[in-house]
Amino acid sequence: MTDEKRLPPLLKLALELGPLALFFIGNAYGDRFGFAQDQRIFAATGIFIVATVIALGISYALTRKLPIMPVVSAIVVVVFGGLTLFLQDEIFIKLKPTIVNTLFGLVLLGGLYFRKPLLQIVLDSVFDLDEEGWRKLTLRWALFFFALAAINEIVWRTQTTDFWVSFKVFGIMPLTIAFALAQTPLLLKHEIKKAEEV
Repeated sequence: MTDEKRLPPLLKLALELGPLALFFIGNAYGDRFGFAQDQRIFAATGIFIVATVIALGISYALTRKLPIMPVVSAIVVVVFGGLTLFLQDEIFIKLKPTIVNTLFGLVLLGGLYFRKPLLQIVLDSVFDLDEEGWRKLTLRWALFFFALAAINEIVWRTQTTDFWVSFKVFGIMPLTIAFALAQTPLLLKHEIKKAEEV
């Protein structure tokens, strides 16, 4: 029997969304801390990097493990955020969601190709689905990640930086929640029922 530590749901949510919220605040109010209008994104990026690393550190300190998806996301934040600051070019931080979502989508599709629905490994403790259910859910999430990557490309290439930051915070999360909730019928249909006690 494993004594696996898990974060309370609200704390887990705070650690996942906290850095993003600070990114938005840094961009929205950076001028109040002496940053020029066109420099706020760089202040926000610095805050985002630090907050992401701290959140990952807190998660590890409390659970003694690092979940794959947040680790990959944090690595890309540090690398592309670092390039943004070092080269003073905001394109790198704007590419981060495209790269992360494309990477997640490719990994999930690759797992399906090799008959290993990797989403099952990530969510196994949350859902108990049959093989077909895991396969369908993995494919849907892979396609959703590709859609998020495409949406990010459209938004950052056609809108202002401020709009992109706001959409990243207030658009992507509701879309993700709505998509996750839309999978409920599939989860219910393919859930493995526990044997009834006699």
